[in-house]
Amino acid sequence: MKKSSVITLILFCALLFVGCSKDEPESVQGIVAQENLETAIMNGENFDRAQLIRIAIDNMHNSYAPYSKYNVSAAVVMSSKKIYTGVNVENASYPAGICAERNAIFHAIECGETKILGIAIVGGTNNTINDYCPPCGICRQVMREFCEPNKMHVIFAKSETDYKDMTLEELLPESFGPEALE
Repeated sequence: MKKSSVITLILFCALLFVGCSKDEPESVQGIVAQENLETAIMNGENFDRAQLIRIAIDNMHNSYAPYSKYNVSAAVVMSSKKIYTGVNVENASYPAGICAERNAIFHAIECGETKILGIAIVGGTNNTINDYCPPCGICRQVMREFCEPNKMHVIFAKSETDYKDMTLEELLPESFGPEALE
């Protein structure tokens, strides 16, 4: 086997391992690889909400929801300024499924990330966004593990211009977090 073929095979397998497919547009791969993310994320905690929402919307078609027909997609921006995506994945054994938010967050954690700056969530029946899609309680608690609740933004959107932006502290007041176990 040629050296270039081996390298191509290794790179393709690595992309599959982190949840990326060579067929996906770059903007919706598991890790958004952009040379200049400064336009997306500036001054630490600030980021381009419209871009984060657009990434979530563009990835919604990857949701696997054959039972509920309710597709959800999330894009999470971490302190490294990398963006990770996730979709809901249902299972015939319902408890075995996973929400889009946790899918995106766990993907980020798998890649060595530990601090969430913000997350955009979109959802709707049959891949049609028709209302806001706030995170469930379990997802809120998972978010709480990896952020400063008063600084992390949770954005649930109908479009890039029609969205609600709240801190996790507003969505999960008086929360239990890692510092409670110190």
